Amino acid sequence: MKKYLFFAFAMLLAIAFTSCSNKPVKTIENLREGIKGETTASAKYAAFAKKALEEKHDAIAKLFEAASKAEAIHAANHTKVLESLGEKMEPFKPEFEVKTTAENLQAAIEGESYENTQMYPKFITEAKTENADKAAKSFIWANDTEKKHEVFYRKALEALTAKTENTLPTAYFVCPVCGNTYDANNVDEKCAFCMTPKDKFEKI
Repeated sequence: MKKYLFFAFAMLLAIAFTSCSNKPVKTIENLREGIKGETTASAKYAAFAKKALEEKHDAIAKLFEAASKAEAIHAANHTKVLESLGEKMEPFKPEFEVKTTAENLQAAIEGESYENTQMYPKFITEAKTENADKAAKSFIWANDTEKKHEVFYRKALEALTAKTENTLPTAYFVCPVCGNTYDANNVDEKCAFCMTPKDKFEKI
C-alpha cells in the first residue's frame, strides 16, 4: 500500500512539473507587459481627450476617446488570455504625463510606433514559438489596431499644425471584440480583423 501511495505521489509530482514546464513563460511575461501598456495607454488617452476638449480640439478629443476605448479592449483581451493560463495580473497604477494637445499627439505617435514596430512583433513571434495561439491572436489584434492608431494620430497632428482640423473625422467606431478602430467615414460591414458585424461596433 505504501509503495502504491509513493508511486501515485510521484506521478502527481511529475504531472505537476510537466504542466508547469509547459507553460509559455515568455508569453506570460509579455501578456503582463502588454496589459500594463494597454491599460496605461487607455488611461493616458482618456486624459489626452480631456485636455484636447479644454483646448477646443473637439475632433482630436474624439480620436483620443476612441483609442482609449480600443486600448481598454486590448488590455481586457490580454487579461483573459493570461487568466486562461492560470496566471494573475498584479495591481499597478498607470503613470503618464499630460501636456499640450500637440505634444500629446506626438507622444501617442511615438508610443504606437514602438508597439507596432517593436513590442508586438516580438510578442507575436514569441507566442507562436511557445504555441500560445490565444496570446498570439490577442497580440495580433492589438498590433494591427496600433498601426491604424498611429496613422490617425499622424494625420491629426498634421491637421493641427496646418490649422485644418475641420478635415478630421468627428466620430469613430470601435470593434468591441478586438479594438479595431474606424473613422466614421470608412467603416467595413464586418471588422477586418475579427469579422464582428458592423452593428456591434461602438460609436465614439
